[in-house]
Amino acid sequence: MNVYIMTDMEGVSGLARREQCLTGSPAWREAIPLAEADFNAAVAGAAAGGAKRIVLCDAHGGGSNIRVENMDPRAEYERPAAGKSIMPALATAKFDVALMIGAHAMAGTEGAFLEHTQSSYSWHNYWVNGQRWGEIGQFAAWLGSFDVPLVMVTGDEAACREARQFLGEVETVAVKTALCRQYARCLAPALARKAIEEAAARALRLAGKIKPFKVKLPAEVRLEFHNADYADGWSRRPGVKRLDGRTVGWTAGTVRELISI
Repeated sequence: MNVYIMTDMEGVSGLARREQCLTGSPAWREAIPLAEADFNAAVAGAAAGGAKRIVLCDAHGGGSNIRVENMDPRAEYERPAAGKSIMPALATAKFDVALMIGAHAMAGTEGAFLEHTQSSYSWHNYWVNGQRWGEIGQFAAWLGSFDVPLVMVTGDEAACREARQFLGEVETVAVKTALCRQYARCLAPALARKAIEEAAARALRLAGKIKPFKVKLPAEVRLEFHNADYADGWSRRPGVKRLDGRTVGWTAGTVRELISI
C-alpha cells in the first residue's frame, strides 16, 4: 500500500501561539522539532499499518519546516515551492490513501486555532458550488481527482470536526483546543504523537471504505477577500468576474482551477 502524507503546521501538537507558525521567526525554529515529531509519528503509524511506500509533503509556507536528516527513513520527502506542487506528485505515482497532519479549520470557523483558508491576509470566504470550503476540502478534492481517499486528519478540535463533516467517519486526532484564535491548550506532545501513530495505523484499514472526495465539475467558485485591493487584482485574470467590491467568481473546469485560474 502506498501512502501520501500532506502536512501543515498550525495543527501540530504543542504549537499554541501564532508566532510558532511564522516561517523564519525564532519561535518557528523552536517549533520545528515538534512538527518533525508529529510527522514522524504519522510515518511510523503508516509503516506499522502495512504501508510499503510513504511520501510526505512538507507543505506549510512552501515547505521548509523539517530537517530531512531528522526524519523517519521509511518515508520519502518532498519540499514543494507551493502547495499546488503536490499535483504532479500525485499524477506520477499511484497512492492508495492519504493522511493530513497538522491541519487547521477554514476561515471564519468559531473556536478554531489560527483558522484561515489559503491566506490569513487576503482570503476571507471561499465557496465551491455554494459550499464554504477550507484547505481540508481543497486537499481532499485534489486527492479525489486521482481517486485517492483522505482517510485521516490531525489538528485542533475544529479541524477534526470539519474533516468529519466533509469526509465522513475518517480517523481524526485532536491535539489541541483553541482558547481564542491565536492561543490554544495542547495535549502533551508525547501523548499526541502516540495517538497520531495509532490512528495512522488504523487509517490504512479504511482503504476501500472511505470514498475519494469528488467535486462536481465544472464547479462555480466564489472568493471573498478581506478588502477590495485583492479583488481588483484577481478580477483582471482571464475568466474571473467581479461580483462585488470584495468578491470574484469563476468557473473551474478542473480541480487545479479551483484555486488557480
